[in-house]
Amino acid sequence: MKLATVVVDGHERLAAVEEDDTFAVLPARSPTLDDLVRGAAGIDAIHRDLVHAQRLPRSAARLIAPLQRFNRDILCTGWNYWDHFEESKGKREGQDPPERPKHPTFFTKGPGTVIGPTDDIAYDPAISSKWDYEAEVALVIGKTGRSIPEERAWEHVFGLCVANDVSQRDLQRRHGGQWLKGKSIDATMPLGPWITTVGEIDDPYDLTVRCVVNGTVLQDASTRQVAFRFERIIAELSWGMTLRAGDVILTGTPSGIGNARDPQVFLQAGDEIVSEVSGLGALRNRMAGLDLSGYQGRG
Repeated sequence: MKLATVVVDGHERLAAVEEDDTFAVLPARSPTLDDLVRGAAGIDAIHRDLVHAQRLPRSAARLIAPLQRFNRDILCTGWNYWDHFEESKGKREGQDPPERPKHPTFFTKGPGTVIGPTDDIAYDPAISSKWDYEAEVALVIGKTGRSIPEERAWEHVFGLCVANDVSQRDLQRRHGGQWLKGKSIDATMPLGPWITTVGEIDDPYDLTVRCVVNGTVLQDASTRQVAFRFERIIAELSWGMTLRAGDVILTGTPSGIGNARDPQVFLQAGDEIVSEVSGLGALRNRMAGLDLSGYQGRG
């Protein structure tokens, strides 16, 4: 199934995405997608509720990020396509590793980055002058586990979706080479457009990842090119560390990023970004000016 969170008449509802360009909006009593991912109800219950669903054209409902609650930071994988690792050699401002990593590289980004599949991406040139795009496949964990062996990894995945790990390269370099700050600016990571359950995906290594900026294709690769397979990512990330149902794992971006291009290409206000993975859908976002650098106190 393809499951989405939509807003209808001001209320968030769970919806199934149907082939005829419609949403089957489930009754208000149905669980949220966050609840479903965490096991509060089974897919069988959703199939039963579909009998009572309201069919709406997609234009009649607003898609928001499929998940609205997060256990922790978004878990991310860096350098997971060797062509991306190689394209940035000598362009990491003295922070190049001496050799290819032998294990997946992990970092996190704050959940406050998450926005919906058509929301504007916050942009403030006072925060950064190097806003970069990174289209990725995201895994959504649906079964809690620790030290998960590779051969059981897919038992713990609820589904897959699309993300764009919009990054601020100058912040990424400025703070000692760690990536948290340059990856965690508010309202900068589109997620969605829905979650495709694992059973709907014939081969997770036959997906095409694309990023198109202002109509120009800048990233175009297959998941068969990953350096570390998704099962390996889950196994190593969960080694001694519990993955919880509802966790989101980004699996890395392929080559074509703006920072590695000659000349470099960085995102600007008004740019339109389409992040697409075959079979999983597309995110369509625009860079929009927002004052992120001005003080905002809350109390």
